[in-house]
Amino acid sequence: MRVVSAYLLAVLGGKANPTADDINKILSSVGVEAEAEKVNKLISELEGKNLAEVIAAGRTKLASVPSGGAVAAAPSGGAAPAAGGAAAPKKEEKKEPSEEEDMGFSLFD
Repeated sequence: MRVVSAYLLAVLGGKANPTADDINKILSSVGVEAEAEKVNKLISELEGKNLAEVIAAGRTKLASVPSGGAVAAAPSGGAAPAAGGAAAPKKEEKKEPSEEEDMGFSLFD
């Protein structure tokens, strides 16, 4: 994420195609040393592409990602509620994701 942020800062600063040196210079100014592999991969992935188009394509992909709570579907079949009224809704427990369930990256990497 830091490498991407530095790349975007370089573009905002006027560099149409930032180099590894540009990214490393930005990151070192705040005391961060970037992994050369990540810097080179980002530069090679964005080489020859218009950054505005890449961001626009990313937005359309994110639009299809569900971000709200899921609506529980009514059960099909099964037992009828007991006589005298509907069954009381169950409260869902909110579970914090453990380290094993994270998405494999940190927001601050």
